[in-house]
This record gives sequence, structure tokens and C-alpha cells, in this order.
Amino acid sequence: MRFLALALLALALPTPAMARKADSTPRTVVMTAFLPEWDALVKSVDKPKRHQINGMTFLTGRMAGQPVLLMQSGVSMVNAAMNTQLVLDRFTVRRIVFSGIAGGVDPGLSIGDVIVPQDWAQYLEVSFARKAGDGWKTPEAVDADAPANWGMMFPRGVRIGNANEPVKRHYSFGVDPALLRLAQKVAGDVKLERCVQNEGAAPACLPHDPKIVVGGIGVSAGVFADNAEFRDYLSRAWKARVLDMESAAVAQVAYANGVPVIVFRSLSDLAGGDAGENQMVAFMALASVNSAHVVRAFVAALPD
Repeated sequence: MRFLALALLALALPTPAMARKADSTPRTVVMTAFLPEWDALVKSVDKPKRHQINGMTFLTGRMAGQPVLLMQSGVSMVNAAMNTQLVLDRFTVRRIVFSGIAGGVDPGLSIGDVIVPQDWAQYLEVSFARKAGDGWKTPEAVDADAPANWGMMFPRGVRIGNANEPVKRHYSFGVDPALLRLAQKVAGDVKLERCVQNEGAAPACLPHDPKIVVGGIGVSAGVFADNAEFRDYLSRAWKARVLDMESAAVAQVAYANGVPVIVFRSLSDLAGGDAGENQMVAFMALASVNSAHVVRAFVAALPD
């Protein structure tokens, strides 16, 4: 009798949220981190339907004729990882396309440019070493192919596998090669903005025509980076071209689940390389719009 009572109680309890699919249509997830990036894309979703899960809005509909789901990951690595897994569990996802802003690391890039890296790395997945004379002693061996250290911080990569590959140490996660090739094809047909109207302020305008760059390495961490010396380190040791606070986490979760992913980032600032103050606030709307322009063209070019 006790077993029967427990079984009936279990049936009466609410089903965990992760057990229920909110939508069964296979969709391209168009992911953004926060509101300005969402605002640059939300009007492009036709016949939108809102789904509320864990206090978040997931907007299903069509973009450029393609079935999509627009969402915000939330800012920073834990939010991005958590909500990427959430959307994979609760919806039927064909691929993930991230659209957002970022800080420029490559000196050849300028504010407003859109970059589509082929690899994403977590630059703060590190060991903190203790001082040993004039050098450092790490708590574990350092791989010969690991990026160089920054003082006491020694990159160590992250150990992970998926259904097709055994667990091993990764220093970066690649985006989907076919999606990257499509981005290269689309890049030449998109016109980017030099000016955008900031709400309640004068327009933010660039002194140059922004460009689209496909390839290279992006890096991510839960850090709002605005330091010229550290920016130089990331360029030198990681060969990074751009940095942000979400993309490497999204790429890792996509890898673990075997889901194709690609990331589009437009520069709102230079991560400490600006001549004066950080310009993220001034140019985040323009950067969001430029990334959105490329993402819309990319989604329209996707195979049915």
C-alpha cells in the first residue's frame, strides 16, 4: 500500500519543466545576449508566438521565410550555457545562430565591423599558479600546445566529449563548417550601417565604412574587458580577433549536444584599445543593428 501511495503521489506532482516540449517545429534558434540585440531583430519575426519559460521569453515565428526562435541568452557565461541547454531541451533546434555585440581585439578591426569567427575559446579556463622565485609553479602540468600564460594565469582548457567524440581537453570549439561557408557567401551582399539613431540622443556615426570579416578566433569569459595590456595578450597568445561574454559557452553546449552553431558579432568597442573612454554604450545600438543585418541575410540564405 505504501508503494502504491507513493506512486500515486508521484503522478500527482507537476511534471518537471524540462520534460515538456514547448514547440515541435524544427527551428533555427536566433540567439541574442540582451535587449539591444533582441530589439534589432524582433521586428523581423513574422507571426510571432511567445513562450514564457523560467521568466524568459522565447519567440517562435518565421524570419525571411525560415522557421526561427528568437531568444536572449542573458549576459555572461553561466546564463549563456544554462539557457542554451534550456532551449535545446524545450524546443526542436536545427541550428543556433548568435547575433550580438563584442569588443575588438584584432587591431585591424574597427567599431561597427561584423566578425564571424571559426573558433571560440574560454580565455579564463585557467590554473592560478603560485609564485616560485622569478617564475610560477602551476598546480598541474601545462600542455605544450596551451596558449601562453598571463602572469599567474595558465590556460588549461576544458575537458568534454559528446556522442561522437571521447572526453578530451579542448582549448576552443569550432563553429559548423557548412554554416561558416554560407556566411562567407552572404558577407559580400550585406550593407552595414555607419550611423544609427540612439534613443533620446544624437545619432552615433562612424568615420569609416564597417566591413564583414569571416574567420579567426573569438574568445569569451565572464568579464567586461576594457584593458589595453590584456587585449594585447589575447591577441598575442590566443590569436583572438574579438571577445565577448557568451559565445564560447554557447559553442561548448552546442558541441556537447551535437547541434550546429555559428556566431556573428559586431564591434561596439575595442576592449581597451579605444583612444579614449570605452565606447560600448555609444555604439551598442549600431553594432546590434549591423550584426542583425548580416544575420537576417544569413537566415534567408539557409537551406529549407
